[in-house]
Amino acid sequence: WVSLGVIALAVPATILCGVYLLGDRKYLFISLLVLLEVMLPFALLFERRGPTARELVLLAVLSALCVAGRAAFSALPQFKPVVALTIISGVAFGGETGFLVGAMTMLASNFLFSQGPWTPFQMFAAGIIGFLAGVLFRKGWLRRSRAALCSYGAIAAIVLYGGLMNPVAALLSSRELSWQVLMSYYITGFPMDCVHACATVIFLLLLAEPMLEKLDRIKVKYG
Repeated sequence: WVSLGVIALAVPATILCGVYLLGDRKYLFISLLVLLEVMLPFALLFERRGPTARELVLLAVLSALCVAGRAAFSALPQFKPVVALTIISGVAFGGETGFLVGAMTMLASNFLFSQGPWTPFQMFAAGIIGFLAGVLFRKGWLRRSRAALCSYGAIAAIVLYGGLMNPVAALLSSRELSWQVLMSYYITGFPMDCVHACATVIFLLLLAEPMLEKLDRIKVKYG
């Protein structure tokens, strides 16, 4: 209900304030506010559930693996295992865990890669991929097979991550947004999105099954 309230009331109100009170020019400020409003319910839901210390340690370890993976492949632009590991986390432990692992990974790893106004967008993009992976798996719409996970990973890297971060790049570098500017960023960013998708598929092929087996053992052992 909090999520629905935020989406139905707070987000439109913020956009209207940006249009009428700020002259429809403070794109970055308004988008950051909307992003924070959308991410807040995830944190509230996680806190209300009362996670145990074991669960927090597991979240920290998964996030640390993602940060280490992103740092290890820092020399290869967009060729990172973060999305693959976030998807694995969401499938293994649910959408909340997937969202938090993706979001915290981007926040922590950007202390190495540089923080900036792009950080909240990266947090949301990676987080929503993990969240949807968990939700789709629980609903039975995403299977645990390599083919299904790799297909979802490729689509998520291009459509969700690239679909959000390309407009953000335009937002950060252009004074005025237009369809022509957005399309130019989508077209020039598409090759790098394809690299990101290929990396996600490769890491899911290599890591999904062995990691999910070990995470299943942890769930059985600790409940």
